[in-house]
Amino acid sequence: MFDLAALLGGALIGLAASLFLLTHGKAAGISGLLSGVTTVEPDGDRASALSFLGGLVFVGLGFAVFSPTSFGTSPTPIGLVGLAGLLVGVGTQLGSGCTSGHGVCGISALRLRSMVATITFMLTGALTVFIVRHLVGQGGQ
Repeated sequence: MFDLAALLGGALIGLAASLFLLTHGKAAGISGLLSGVTTVEPDGDRASALSFLGGLVFVGLGFAVFSPTSFGTSPTPIGLVGLAGLLVGVGTQLGSGCTSGHGVCGISALRLRSMVATITFMLTGALTVFIVRHLVGQGGQ
């Protein structure tokens, strides 16, 4: 089935990543941008990283206020969601980047390590869904 919202969302992500690369000469990987904000590097462009990340938060808050159903609901306890977030952070450090850096920016630049990382993300995600839904019995959609 065709999902126009998913198509437009993907196109906007690609456009944002492309514009950031064209205007700043670096990938729009979220973990890299966050690292650029939290660490002091001589050639770091903290203002552009803060602007990009701030835009993500601003748009997310806007959707939360004006279209709260956009996010759906989850029966998952908030503590488990927090633990999952921490594990994603650990994986981001281990993988030297996140899904946006590797999956959107790295693959488009034909970087082999990004292709391997993205395949690993996808397989791990599919395996996790299978385990949670079918072996642990947490249901879902």
